[in-house]
Amino acid sequence: MGLFYTGKGDKGVSDLGFKKASKSRVEIKVLGDLDRLNSLIGVVKNQSFKNSAVFQKILNGVQEDLFIIQAHIGCLIAGKFKAPEFKKAKIIKLEKIIDSFEKQIKPDRGFTIPGASLNSAWLDLARTFTRKTELSVLRLKNKLKPQIFAYLNRLSSLFYAMARLEVKKEKKQEKRPNYK
Repeated sequence: MGLFYTGKGDKGVSDLGFKKASKSRVEIKVLGDLDRLNSLIGVVKNQSFKNSAVFQKILNGVQEDLFIIQAHIGCLIAGKFKAPEFKKAKIIKLEKIIDSFEKQIKPDRGFTIPGASLNSAWLDLARTFTRKTELSVLRLKNKLKPQIFAYLNRLSSLFYAMARLEVKKEKKQEKRPNYK
């Protein structure tokens, strides 16, 4: 048996911590959504922010946090293991970063059309993946701690703030929808 495949998932079953789970379970779907988001963040940080130590640090931290959230969901299936605690401090940290960016940007209220710059477009894409993942994780609302949902909600706000900051740093002008 190899490291990259087990040959056991061919019948729609995943092996999680020595417990088999149908790939059609909601928890498996949610884990897939979190994995997709984490992978997109990996693309974003390497596509657009190779030279930004600040954004690299933020994005690396987010990826680590997503793995903790995945561990919590995995434990719902396997039950045998204990996931690391997901502390409220993680939410507070995101809020402080968002507040800092908001002070730098001094944004106007209202919607913006994504894509004023390549970097902001990548971050807006990450924001939409985060929103979709947040909705997916909400399917487990009664099984997970509330701080996980709050974190994902703030995470989409973080990506929005980062995108607006990128537009400002690149001295680009964002367009607003005119609804005509």
